[in-house]
Amino acid sequence: MKKEECGCCQKTKERSPEEYKDLLHRLNRIEGQIRGIRKMVEKDAYCTDILIQVAAANAALNSFNRVLLANHIRTCVTRDIREGKQETVEELLDTLKKLMK
Repeated sequence: MKKEECGCCQKTKERSPEEYKDLLHRLNRIEGQIRGIRKMVEKDAYCTDILIQVAAANAALNSFNRVLLANHIRTCVTRDIREGKQETVEELLDTLKKLMK
C-alpha cells in the first residue's frame, strides 16, 4: 500500500494489501461499536448494558493493538535489527511500556 505521512510521527510503513485491509476492517468495526455505545447513551440504555458494550470495544482495540504489534515486530523490528539498528529495540521497549499502563 501507499506510504503516507500522518503528521503525528516522522516514520511511515508500507503495508501489504492484506494487512491494510485487515487493519481497516478492524477499525471500522470498532468505530461501529463506538457509534453504538453513543446511541445507547442517547437512548438512556441501562448502565450495565452500556458497560458490556464498552468492554467489547476495549477488547476489539486490544486485539487491534496485538495484531499491529505482531506485524511491527515481524517486519520493521526484524528488519532494523538485521541492519544493526539497535535503537529500534529501545523504541519497542518504550512502546511496550506505554501499552502496558
